[in-house]
Amino acid sequence: MQLAEQVVLVTGAGRGLGNAIARAFAGAGARVVVNYRRSCEAAEALADELGREQALAVQADVTDQAQVAAMLAAARVHFGTTVTTVVNNALADFSFNGDARAKALDIGWEVFAAQLEGSVRGALNTIQSAAPAMREARFGRIINIGSNLFQYPVVPYHDYTAGKAALLSLTRTMAADLGPEGITVNMVSGGLLRTTDASAATPEAVFDLIAASTPLRRVTTPAEFADAVLFFASPWARAVTGQNLVVDGGLVKD
Repeated sequence: MQLAEQVVLVTGAGRGLGNAIARAFAGAGARVVVNYRRSCEAAEALADELGREQALAVQADVTDQAQVAAMLAAARVHFGTTVTTVVNNALADFSFNGDARAKALDIGWEVFAAQLEGSVRGALNTIQSAAPAMREARFGRIINIGSNLFQYPVVPYHDYTAGKAALLSLTRTMAADLGPEGITVNMVSGGLLRTTDASAATPEAVFDLIAASTPLRRVTTPAEFADAVLFFASPWARAVTGQNLVVDGGLVKD
């Protein structure tokens, strides 16, 4: 299915990386569900900018399956067809500032639980809610947003990294289970992005260090990252599933 034929749900699309991903899909002609939890004004502004025939802003907490189901139903009514593509980008509240993060001996389980809820439960809810229509259509694209911190744990984001590592496992098991239904499941993992709301607290010196460590000598932007997300939804990725693509300017090699 061409990108222009798809209806794409982007969770956490009111701001930051999700906003860039939603814009990229709309730029390719897809219709976009701009999901948000609290960023109502920004999400509605994005839908207005893209045009209401092409975009729909919907409030839903993806950790609540009933709200996810209601969001998909609203998208079907608005666009007259079901969601074909899901991008699990929503992030539990988190600030990318390593100096302010609890270290290994101080961090509590409650922050791990919050990240697992946001990363894994949220993705599980969207996949389970969207997959039946995908299965009926014999086409579906699920793209989870991960992190390169599995391979490059340079900052003590213990809870965030654990949540994303679990999401990678879910990506691969779901790919194996849903593949026979015509549904692919992949992950795109980034490093520090310049700049999103989540990375706004990152000191400039950290951006400079990351840039100097990459072959491209710069920090990846949200728009550049979004390009890779579109690849997994495109016909060029039709034989690719269960994969984790790292998009960080070459910082991580495997």
